Parts: sequence; C-alpha cells; structure tokens
Amino acid sequence: ITVWIWKPTLAIQNMKVGVFFLWWAWVLPTESRVHWRKRDIQEMSKKGSPILKRSPDITKSPLTKSEQLLRIDDHDFSMRPGFGGCPAITRPFSVWAPPPYPWSQDFTMTLYLRHYWKDERLSFPSTNNLSMTFDGRLVKKIWVPDMFFVHSKRSFIHDTTTDNVMLRVQPDGKVLYSLRVTVTAMCNMDFSRFPLDTQTCSLEIESYAYTEDDLMLYWKKGNDSLKTDERISLSQFLIQEFHTTTKLAFYSSTGWYNRLYINFTLRRHIFFFLLQTYFPATLMVMLSWVSFWIDRRAVPARVPLGITTVLTMSTIITGVNASMPRVSYIKAVDIYLWVSFVFVFLSVLEYAAVNYLTTVQERKERKPQEKLPCTCGLPQPRAVLLDGSYSDGEVNDLGNYTPENGDKPDRMMVQLTLASERSSPRRKSQRSSYVSMRIDTHAIDKYSRIIFPAAYILFNLIYWSIFS
Repeated sequence: ITVWIWKPTLAIQNMKVGVFFLWWAWVLPTESRVHWRKRDIQEMSKKGSPILKRSPDITKSPLTKSEQLLRIDDHDFSMRPGFGGCPAITRPFSVWAPPPYPWSQDFTMTLYLRHYWKDERLSFPSTNNLSMTFDGRLVKKIWVPDMFFVHSKRSFIHDTTTDNVMLRVQPDGKVLYSLRVTVTAMCNMDFSRFPLDTQTCSLEIESYAYTEDDLMLYWKKGNDSLKTDERISLSQFLIQEFHTTTKLAFYSSTGWYNRLYINFTLRRHIFFFLLQTYFPATLMVMLSWVSFWIDRRAVPARVPLGITTVLTMSTIITGVNASMPRVSYIKAVDIYLWVSFVFVFLSVLEYAAVNYLTTVQERKERKPQEKLPCTCGLPQPRAVLLDGSYSDGEVNDLGNYTPENGDKPDRMMVQLTLASERSSPRRKSQRSSYVSMRIDTHAIDKYSRIIFPAAYILFNLIYWSIFS
C-alpha cells in the first residue's frame, strides 16, 4: 500500500512571499505621494499662500487658557473643597430680591442669589491681583454647592439671552457664584382676618446633600445681606419688614442641615375691598331701611325693595367667595357680609309682620258692621248722624221732625256717636282696642326706623375696633 502525504508548508511560504510583494508594491507609491505632497505644502507655505492661512478660534482660546490657568484637569471637582480631614467649608450668602407677589397659599419671588466660598484648587498666580469672570460654561466643570429651595412648587434659572449665571474667581481661590432665579414657594397664610390681615412668609434655602459637618451656611452681612428694590410696590400688599435668620433642620435619615430663611411680613391694602365689598354691602343695608318710611298698604313698593336688597347681598357674598381660596374657617369679610345680609332679611320680615297685623286689624273692624240687624223688606229708615256738637235738647227735638212732603216715616233711626259711646260701655271698649291696635302697627315701623340703624352702627363700631 502506497501512502501519499501532502505537505502544505512550501505552498504557504510561496503564498506569503506573493502577498508581501503585493503590499510592498502598494506602499511605495503611497509613501512617495505623501512625501511629495508634504513638500508641496511646505513650498506653498513659504510662498505665503492664502489658502493655508487659518485664523485661530478666538472663542475657544480664552476658555482653554483659563482652564489651564485654573488647572481644571488637575483636580477632582466632584468633591467639596477641603475634603479629607479638613474642616467644613463656610459659605456666606447675599440676596437681592424684588418684592414677592403672594396670593392664595403661595408666593412668587425673583431674586439674585449670590454664593461666596473659597476653593484653593481654583487659585492662580496673578501679578495685578485681579479676579477672573466666567459665564455658566465653566460652572459645569467645577464644584458648586447643591442648594435648593425648601417647600418650593416651581423654580427656574432665567436663560434669556443666555443662562443668567456668573462666576468670579479671585487669585487666592475665593469664588463668587451669582444666578437669577424665580421661585414659587408655599406660604401658610391665615385668612381669618381677611381682608384686614397681615401675612408672614419665608423662603428657605438649604443644601441637599451636605450636612452641617461638610457645609456651613450663613448670611454674609446679616440682615444687610438682603436688599430689595424700594421702587417696586405691590397692588394688594404693603411690605412691612424683611429680615434673615439661620436655623438647623433635622432629618431622621440623613442628619442636621443648615437652613437659611428670608422672612418678610406683608400687610394687605384695605381700600380695594372697601370699594368692592364693604361700601356696596353697607349701601344695600341702608337701602332696606327706606321701606320703613313707605306706607304699610303699599305692598307693590315695599316687597320688591326688600327682595332686591336680599338678592344683591347674595350676589356680593358669592362674588367675594369665588375669588378666595376654599378654607374651612370663617373670615372677617364673611362676618361683615352675613351680618349685613341678616339686617336686610330682617327688614323684609319686619314688613311681613306689619302687613299681617294690619290685615288682622281690618278684619276686626269689619265684624261690628256685620252684626247689625237686617232691615230687608222694610222701608229704609233715614239715618241722621250727629256728632258731639249737638246738645241733649237738640237731640230730643228730633223726635218731632216731619219731612217736607208731609209723609210721616214709619221709623226713624238716629245714631249719635257721642250718645252711643255713653250708653254702651262694651262698644267703647271695642273702639279703644281698635285704636290701640292701630297704634301698635304704626309703632313697628316707627321703632324700626331707630332700632335698625342704631344696631348696625353699633355692629360697625365693634367690627372695626376688633379687626382694624
């Protein structure tokens, strides 16, 4: 048996030699082209070709020089300054804040928040001891404190036309970090004395990650660190006081944190509510008193007047409550409006009582006339009414009276008012009761003309002495 053994070693070696020659044939022309291209570029640069002249990027060169000067790449700015056995960094604050705009249970404030601290990693040599100012692009590359607003609902940094952020570094490493922020924060307002109330709100600033062992916060100049624009005024409030405080806040899971407070006291302007609420309500109450001077029998005049004042007071109360937050307690304006509503409603009930008593009186006056005997089918007697100016003798002479036509009447009935009162004590007592009833009915309107205004004036004196 013959065995043929094929050895591919020689074939592989021949293939390597062929590939090597092909690669060498391609590299040599390429290197020669690159070599001659470099020579052409050098010759063109010596001749001053405008194509090869490129101006440096002036927007990038200052940033590169500043980063080199501050040695940004030589330090780890993810750690706070002085980390690793050094004491906590102290960080003073100053704020320039326009007046806030509070309403409902929150307020909105735009402020310039300025931070101060020292970071020796940012120190640089300087012959003239001048600071360097940067925009927000460098802020993202260095360490800045992680401050946030406690109890804030919305907040943002202004970015028109660029981010309103400024960074200023001193040669010794002192840093000023300023930014323009608008914050909407919560304020626990008490409306029990609205609109005669005074509100106290606060804006709270705190570090999110660093406890008091790592970061200490304080106001740079106390209350002088807070400056406001006195030319700006609020439409509904008067700023009474601005002051700053510093306290510690404790969280059970993380520890103690320094917290800065911007406290301000606001007093509400009352003139707007006097014109829109108090004056209309007072006029409606006074208008309801006009019905006391109108005749009690003028029902079409007195009833619409009372209903109109009641509906107007209901409209005023609804309009005030629609613009107020829904709170579960009574406000000062509610007390005034509802008491005014009660006065208007009582004026309507007063006329209802007067009208009822008048109706009862008229019914009692008609009863004696209904009890007279019926003279149906008999010749109608002639009644002569004599008042009290006739004497008794003249009354007796009437018995001999004969008509001009000579016909003697079958019956003559003479009613003498004075005589009937003397002869009938019962009728006299009934008449006196009618007169007394008439006096009581008129007395309701007469007394209301005095009692209603006096009671309302007394209520206003007590109300304004308590809430003003």
